[in-house]
Amino acid sequence: MKRRDFIKAATLTAVTAGAVSCAGWNPFKKKPEDRSPKPYKPDGSARMRLSYEPYELQMAHTFTVAAGSRTTTPDVLVRIEYDGYTGYGEASMPPYLGHTVGETISYLSKVNLEQFADPFDIESIHDYLEGLSKGCEPAKAAVDIALHDLVGKLHGQPLWRIWGYNARKAPNTSYTIGIDKPEVVAEKTREALGRFKVLKVKVGLDSDKEMIETIRSVTDLPLVVDANRGWKDKFLAIEMIHWLKAHGVQMVEQPMASLQDNAWLKERSPLPIFADESVQHLSDIDQVCGAFHGINIKLMKCGGLYEARQMINYARARGMKVMIGCMVETSCAVTAAAQLSPVMDFADLDGNILITNDPFKGVTVDGGKLVLPDAPGLGLTEV
Repeated sequence: MKRRDFIKAATLTAVTAGAVSCAGWNPFKKKPEDRSPKPYKPDGSARMRLSYEPYELQMAHTFTVAAGSRTTTPDVLVRIEYDGYTGYGEASMPPYLGHTVGETISYLSKVNLEQFADPFDIESIHDYLEGLSKGCEPAKAAVDIALHDLVGKLHGQPLWRIWGYNARKAPNTSYTIGIDKPEVVAEKTREALGRFKVLKVKVGLDSDKEMIETIRSVTDLPLVVDANRGWKDKFLAIEMIHWLKAHGVQMVEQPMASLQDNAWLKERSPLPIFADESVQHLSDIDQVCGAFHGINIKLMKCGGLYEARQMINYARARGMKVMIGCMVETSCAVTAAAQLSPVMDFADLDGNILITNDPFKGVTVDGGKLVLPDAPGLGLTEV
């Protein structure tokens, strides 16, 4: 599918009470600036319509982590139409999550938003989505993101402002360098210079030290590392963490698979350790708080912005740090996650930068710092 097919298609697969024709529909016919930001009060007559389209994300470089390599990532783009407004969402499915396009489309085909007269009733819609099926988090995230985008547009304000966040407090985002040959790692590092102030390095194999030394031969920028559960021996892991600290690393993400091993590392680590694969939902925080200093919240893991905001609040209450991350995604989901970034300790929101066929423009990066759109909802525009 070509990069603009989703946005410019005359007809998309619709799901509610059968197929819905969208012939001649242009999602950007009325741009955010064309609508005055006045309060919107639904009168109960309009209904939401959900439609979706599979989309394959093309990687700029082969992306390698401890679990394997890939050049594409399956994705499903979603939109919700309501009374002349449209909200956009997205389901990204990197292989390690275990979700498929077929599963996502199957879930979306069950979603009937026409039964809800008020898009602002996000809690009830969230409970309905949870009740349809266990799992399917990327599909739920896609609907959740589109719903929040829609509500923001109905409010006439960006989500970060509705939530009372200060966009100027958005942090620097790290830029990810995957596992690769030294010459490729050096090339990717040089590409990041002047654009980013923090680099995130994928580790978890025997080449870890070579990776760091190669990067250090190019730059002294601060680093964070992500082992993706790749380290198997806790004694070697703690030795590696001390070595990494001496080489300017600031944080370690998901060093090992088991909670027991990570708890052992936490007691001895000179660097903060963050959970990624070990934490998916709000309900996981209690069991990981003894094994990690912080958690990495990703919309595709937890099912969207509604639960992500609850995870932030609860993790803070448990004394944990929080970071916002992403998968390889378009600017739709990355910009949704970026709405939360002003209240984060770390941000890793470069998934849209890693692809070549992004159909949207949203959050940008200026000198490494996230710059949030000021337009209503997510603030997306067509590329």
